[in-house]
Amino acid sequence: MSEQYSLFSQSQIREIKRPAVKSSEALYFSAASLEKWKQRIHRFQQSVIQELSQPQQVSLLDPMPQQPEILSLNPLDLPQQNTEFWRQKFPDVGGSAYYFVSDADVPLLLYVGETCHANTRWKGEHDCKSYLMNYVELHRRYDIPVTVQIAFYQDAPDDTRARQQLEQSLIQMWRSPFNKENWKHWGKPFGAQNT
Repeated sequence: MSEQYSLFSQSQIREIKRPAVKSSEALYFSAASLEKWKQRIHRFQQSVIQELSQPQQVSLLDPMPQQPEILSLNPLDLPQQNTEFWRQKFPDVGGSAYYFVSDADVPLLLYVGETCHANTRWKGEHDCKSYLMNYVELHRRYDIPVTVQIAFYQDAPDDTRARQQLEQSLIQMWRSPFNKENWKHWGKPFGAQNT
């Protein structure tokens, strides 16, 4: 009886049998690369904070511009809570708000969002939740401290279009890395490869 030959080498067979790599592992970051990525974002966001703290010179003859308060606040200074806040029981769905996801250990603003239901926004699917999971997982792998949290700013317009326009201003201003508008600046190391 003749021996049946394989179309694949032993190393190819081992490669085929190896378990699939999760998306968080597919885009590999070394500990040094992760720290460097965070520091680049931190330096940029610190320059925004510094600019916010500078007094704005205005002319006594010009009327005061009507800038929404949220554009002059540091979202990292807002009261913070655990990102699992949505598991609590609330008497209602909550009102319109902006929310800011951050890592307190750097500090770093990771994501800016808006909602018309502040107490229930994170109950379902949300891309940022998977980015955060990958972000925290990578920190744990390297024993790097990480404290992910969320803050809300409740004084948001009820009008969806106005709220979303202001959200876009905040995203551009802070260059939060988990917002897709800013992937051109920081890349997309914690999201799925195909989105």
